[in-house]
Amino acid sequence: MPSNTTDTRQRADTNTKPPPRAVLVLDVGGSHVKARLSGSPAEIAVVSGKTLTPRGMMTALRTALAGWHYDVVSIGFPALVAHGHIAHEPVNLGPGWVGFDFTAAFGCPVKVINDAAMQALGSYDGGCMLFLGLGTGLGSAMIVDGRVEPMELAHVPYKQQTYEDYVGESARERLGEAQWRAEVMAVIETLRTALEPDYVVLGGGNVRLLASLPEGVRRGNNANAFEGGFRLWNLDNGAPS
Repeated sequence: MPSNTTDTRQRADTNTKPPPRAVLVLDVGGSHVKARLSGSPAEIAVVSGKTLTPRGMMTALRTALAGWHYDVVSIGFPALVAHGHIAHEPVNLGPGWVGFDFTAAFGCPVKVINDAAMQALGSYDGGCMLFLGLGTGLGSAMIVDGRVEPMELAHVPYKQQTYEDYVGESARERLGEAQWRAEVMAVIETLRTALEPDYVVLGGGNVRLLASLPEGVRRGNNANAFEGGFRLWNLDNGAPS
């Protein structure tokens, strides 16, 4: 199994400790950082953007999360994450993320995962699933029998450009919605043929623009990112599994 693969399955012989009492989940995006606490439906958001640094995020969160108690943190981050650490600076945020010590900043254990992988984990319903996130770019991940593998397909060569160049937000603006939808369907079929998942889940903000989906393709929800963050600590819907 690749070293950056996340295995979410519980094993009785190695996982004898009870789940943590409270999990804080952060879904970091290019416009907002969204936060939710296990056991609560409340969600808050702080503004992010191209100048946001990790120190700036922590400053904003200390104010926004005043009074919130949490024991551990899950972070879904919009960049390559390897070995639980951010491997590249994000395109849509400020600098300083690579090497930042989130555990020290929060004062508790922290798990960092690619944002598409976290939403995929929250959308997972067993078997082999391919997740594609349609937003500014293209998020992608596969889960096979509970093991999560971020795919990083966005910049893989496809036709004359890359997958992201045909299904990302800039492609929708360039091609128009009708042609963009056709390209999305073509990419789904290409990847489904190559990877042979049991089913496909489409997430991201632009999935709302698809009125109908092919058989075997499900519509996801951005809120599933929080569920994925809970599942990183063996929790479902904020309650012990």
